[in-house]
Amino acid sequence: MITSKPPQLFADTLVEYKKKLERRKKYIKNEFQAFGLMLAEELDDWAHKSLYIRLAKNTDKNLLEKALYFIKDQTQHTINSKGRLFMWKLKQLKIETEIKNTV
Repeated sequence: MITSKPPQLFADTLVEYKKKLERRKKYIKNEFQAFGLMLAEELDDWAHKSLYIRLAKNTDKNLLEKALYFIKDQTQHTINSKGRLFMWKLKQLKIETEIKNTV
């Protein structure tokens, strides 16, 4: 006779997730890695954390912060995907800075 385990509470899943995150912190060696993971956390997009780490390494930090503040200023109900909106705003900011630099 096979017995199934009762469903796990969501709060218990979050506790396990936080423990796993604390264990991973020891692997962060550079400031850009910490900033990239902070971006992934703020945008609720852990699936693309390596993208944010790479952006933090290769992109001006001021542009990333401006795009992040743009996301934070938006109403939560109007945003379908924080990551997608962040990338759109980052692209717009890069275009603006290129125009300013060429003029």
